[in-house]
Parts: sequence; structure tokens; C-alpha cells
Amino acid sequence: MWIMVCGPYTSATRTAAQRAANLRALNDAAWQLFQRGHVPIIGVNAALPIIEVAGSESFEAIIMPLSLALAERCDACLRIGGSSAGADAEVERFVERGLPVYDSVAQVPA
Repeated sequence: MWIMVCGPYTSATRTAAQRAANLRALNDAAWQLFQRGHVPIIGVNAALPIIEVAGSESFEAIIMPLSLALAERCDACLRIGGSSAGADAEVERFVERGLPVYDSVAQVPA
């Protein structure tokens, strides 16, 4: 399956180190999904290179529209981490489509 990893990136962060830690958690979960035979997708990983080229002032215009578009293409999602309005919006896309939402890698079928 193509599985979107949803979790906080900027939520409740004040520093680049905190955002990097959140991104690391998303990528760690993606690695675990990949090891189970799935294709992990992280919206932030798709958006950040585009934002880098477009400029940081375009962050809001790119991050969620791109992440939500990716959510429409995936088969399921894995929700990790704490509070995040963006991750909750991604999860809602899967709920609306009746697709699986997992809250741990162990729940995801191999």
C-alpha cells in the first residue's frame, strides 16, 4: 500500500531543531513502513524542496495543499505524534474516503 505518514511538523515548535526532530519521527515511521513492504509518503518531504525554491513566505500556500493532494492518492495513513491541525486534516481525508487510519506501525498489515 501507499501509506501517508501524518504527524506534527511545525506544531508546538519554536526552533529548527524541534522541527527536525518531528521530521525525524515521520521519517522513522516511514522507514518502518518501507521495511514492511509499503510505500511511505510524507507531505512535508514533498513540500519542503518546493518551499525552498519558492521562498519561505510561500510555506502556508504550499505545505497543506500539497499534503492534502498527496493524501488523495494514498491507500491508508499512519497517524503519529502529538497535536497537529495539519495531520488531523490529512487524517480526515482518509476517514472521508473510508480508508484505513492506523495509529501504530504494528497495526499496519505486512
